Amino acid sequence: MESLWKATAVKPQFKRQSGKIKTDVLIVGGGIAGILCAYLLDRAGADYTLIEADEICGGVTGDTTAKITLQHGLIYHKLNEYFDRDYAKAYYSLQKEALESYARLCGNIDCDYRRRDSAVYSLDDRAKLESEYKVLESIGADVQLVAELPLPLKICGGIKIPDQAEFDPLKFLYSISSGLNILEHTKAEEFTTGGVKTNRGMIDADRIVIATHFPIINKHGGYFIKMYQHRSYVIALENAPDVRGMYVDCDDRGMSFRNSGDFLLLGGGGHRTGKKGGGWRELESFAGKAFPGSRIKYRWATQDCMTLDSVPYVGEYSSGTRNLYVTTGYGKWGMTNAMVSAVILKGMLLGHKPDYIDVFSPSRSVFRPQLLNNIGESFLGMVTPRVPRCPHLGCALKYNRAEHSWDCSCHGSRFTENGELINGPATGDMKRKRQ
Repeated sequence: MESLWKATAVKPQFKRQSGKIKTDVLIVGGGIAGILCAYLLDRAGADYTLIEADEICGGVTGDTTAKITLQHGLIYHKLNEYFDRDYAKAYYSLQKEALESYARLCGNIDCDYRRRDSAVYSLDDRAKLESEYKVLESIGADVQLVAELPLPLKICGGIKIPDQAEFDPLKFLYSISSGLNILEHTKAEEFTTGGVKTNRGMIDADRIVIATHFPIINKHGGYFIKMYQHRSYVIALENAPDVRGMYVDCDDRGMSFRNSGDFLLLGGGGHRTGKKGGGWRELESFAGKAFPGSRIKYRWATQDCMTLDSVPYVGEYSSGTRNLYVTTGYGKWGMTNAMVSAVILKGMLLGHKPDYIDVFSPSRSVFRPQLLNNIGESFLGMVTPRVPRCPHLGCALKYNRAEHSWDCSCHGSRFTENGELINGPATGDMKRKRQ
């Protein structure tokens, strides 16, 4: 199960840590967020080091559908409701700047970048679309409310924004990472005052950025209760039509569409990690009916961190930690949000206060409806009498037959059948017990 991007991009090689290191800024995590942060710091002449436990882009960054869009589901009416119109406008402005940053960077990189219109559609909730449209129009977005889209679905409408973009994320990241100060196969094992102990030695650092998919320091910030994780699935179809844009259902359980070269990428089948969902079977069934004669060339799955209010956490790790920063919780929109986070973190690390920093503050209010759902899932997982259990907080693990893994519905950790860690917040392997 390898993504189209991982199967076709040529990855550069990087050194491993050798001996003790001193750096001003240490970035932990070699996905898109960490690499973009390193890239911006490098261009600013800062002293930094990025470490990756395995190889760069080996996690969820290589499993994205790679839509570069400021349209993140129906997020703007939600931001207007949770906060206010200025908050929604600030979020929009940052996403728009990220979109244009990619346009500038990709101009000199062979990464299959192209401009495409995007749309969020609904099968049955026109009222939600109209609410989103009104907010987007009020903050100055070039937006259209449409009745039809070139999809084999009966929709009640869609919100379309022109001139967004798509690309091959690994071709892009492998290109910009060349020449950066990156150490692979260097795993952070213990965080100490003034540095990090890795599997290969000590790294002294004045400031540390945690850019792992899920934050790996569990005793600060409460991220395991401020987020949950959501799995979704993708198939790449040969002999399928060009849908002439990028489309996503406003429902988390719905489908997404985009083309890449000769392939149509069909996403969906999603569910909370550790719960049941349609998975690849749902996508295969739909493709067989909607695109007869198509063939599946690649299939893969991904996992997204979902925050309480749909906005990422970027900034100081917690109110009680100094010189420790975090970026996480992009939902399903890691391309532009990773760029936004890199810009924010660069500013903070260089001693500036970036515009709109409070929009993404990890210390903002947690009093959202999703918090009760997360607490409920955690309690249920802890009291369920089942083994094996997750080493993170002891929740019962459920076997994922489609992906042959053990998954935690409390906080989203995943393990191989042999108990090896796949996804955090757990930081170690699962301990198997005899049934």
